[in-house]
Amino acid sequence: MNHQLNFHEKPELLLQKLIQFNTSNPPGNEKACIQFIEKLLLQYGIESEILYKDENRPNLIARLKGEGETSPIMLYGHVDVVTTENQSWTHPPFSGEIIDGVVWGRGALDMKGGVAMMIAAFLKAKVNKIPLSGDVLLVILSDEEAGGDYGAKFLVEEHPSLFKDIQYAIGEFGGFTLYIADKRFYPIMVAEKKICWMKLVIKGKGGHAALPIRDEAMAKLSKLLKKLNNRMPVHITPEVKLMLEGISNHMPPAKKMAIKQLLNPRMTNFAINRLGEHGELVDSLLHNTVAPTIIRTTEKVNVIPSEIEVELDGRVLPGFSEEDYLKELKQLINDDSIEVEVVRSDIAHTNIKMQHFYTLADIINEYDPDGIPIPFILPGVTDGRHFARLGIQTYGFLPMNLPPEINVARTIHTEDERIPVESLFFGMTCIYKTLQTF
Repeated sequence: MNHQLNFHEKPELLLQKLIQFNTSNPPGNEKACIQFIEKLLLQYGIESEILYKDENRPNLIARLKGEGETSPIMLYGHVDVVTTENQSWTHPPFSGEIIDGVVWGRGALDMKGGVAMMIAAFLKAKVNKIPLSGDVLLVILSDEEAGGDYGAKFLVEEHPSLFKDIQYAIGEFGGFTLYIADKRFYPIMVAEKKICWMKLVIKGKGGHAALPIRDEAMAKLSKLLKKLNNRMPVHITPEVKLMLEGISNHMPPAKKMAIKQLLNPRMTNFAINRLGEHGELVDSLLHNTVAPTIIRTTEKVNVIPSEIEVELDGRVLPGFSEEDYLKELKQLINDDSIEVEVVRSDIAHTNIKMQHFYTLADIINEYDPDGIPIPFILPGVTDGRHFARLGIQTYGFLPMNLPPEINVARTIHTEDERIPVESLFFGMTCIYKTLQTF
């Protein structure tokens, strides 16, 4: 090994290198970034396997051998990032500049920062020759931001044997700080909602716009959109209940009462409405959701359409099947004349096991005794939904002891994405400890 390498001690230098590859997706072009990681691992004496559906969108798999006493654990993350178009950055988004102890650039939080933590911990485990009870699989992916077709989905469908005997994985997104009432919480993701994208077809009598037609396709569309603005039924899943109770235990009496109302199905929606904009996240964790996003119809202003297509983004809570979700949606629409077609569904059932949450919570508390770890259901989706098809449960665990001014939800995918060097080192340290204890 080249002894001048110190990426296993300075993850900020690794992150800086990763940010400097423009892997905006689309188009992705992750190849150069993946090749850099492949060469880096080789300098540390670790060989990698490269697999791809498109040679410009490769995926890397590397392994540290363990004693075989326990099942392997997987660390995985993606190196593609979202666009920076039409954003105004304080520092160039692909420079990776380190200024006053902060690394700036697209992907600093989502998720080249997490990838840097994982690779640095992986390299440190190799350098220090720590005893591993089971193998550690490192998987670096392309294409997460556009659905994973060239990344995790491809590997799961075409190379499932790579993941033999793996039951648990560490991935995005969780372990970051969340400040509520001056308390520092660390939400650790134990599961995520799943995607169900649909197309609805509304049919009616068409004609010339000079002769208006009442109560046909356009009128049905108006009624449909109004119905979709309503909520689906309340569902208080065990994991969300633990999350809200974990927050409640550290809140003053008034906030405890508000959370108690959230957990009462007869009061849930009332309590969400009282929270205003702060209720948006909780709302999505207590309901299956649907959002109309695309409408297609005639392009002629003087033609009354006889058919309208509406595309919907559906998000499904853990524990619910596609059939469960469609039943709720059809009850919400309450119109048998509207055709519902599932365009894409990534719903896979995985038993959510909580025992490793407590292991990860203890690791957080070892390095931040004042932090409060809580379980978390991610309202969005990650590559975890693809690995769930193989029965692999992902714990979203990219620990970041961020200052209050860096709010993860409001900083990822936006301008001026950044992460303090201290937070990056904190995450690497926690993941390294995870490899020792998990």
